[in-house]
Amino acid sequence: MNYPREEVEAAIQGLQKAFVECERRNSWSWLADEFYHEDATYYCPYGGAMPVFARNREEIRKTHYGRDMDVGSGWAGWSFPILHYAVNGNQIYSRWVNRGPGKRPDGSFYETEGVSFILYGGEGKFSSQYDLFDIGHQMKLCDELKAAGMLDESLEQEWVKPMKRRIIDSLTQGIPPA
Repeated sequence: MNYPREEVEAAIQGLQKAFVECERRNSWSWLADEFYHEDATYYCPYGGAMPVFARNREEIRKTHYGRDMDVGSGWAGWSFPILHYAVNGNQIYSRWVNRGPGKRPDGSFYETEGVSFILYGGEGKFSSQYDLFDIGHQMKLCDELKAAGMLDESLEQEWVKPMKRRIIDSLTQGIPPA
């Protein structure tokens, strides 16, 4: 079924506004109930190091918006604005950033870009979402934030270091010792 363009746009605009509220609260898991159908799917490959595939709203709540976003207060000061979106039928394409706290000395943001491919499923909710971003660049960004004294210690311990280990392990599989 094709939904009216205005309805599809209202859903992505609602998510865009909800992200701002999540940043204010430093809480993300509630988005699963507000924006995803019960049988919605979510996939993010995290560069092949830690693929996340959630097969329903509860799994989306526990993985993407839970474990990966609600990492205690470690994400405090970060924002994840949806910068642009496009709608083609029921398909939404969004461009967003993972924006760290503070700014560089030159005034630019500490950020990495990502894209989402979202399928709208009616009733203001999404049926599926596929996210892509450069996890290697994200890790370098976290290193830059640490050097600037702006990387939260709990975020480094709970997310950055484990992710770096996963990336290294996935890249070194099958390589014989030197």
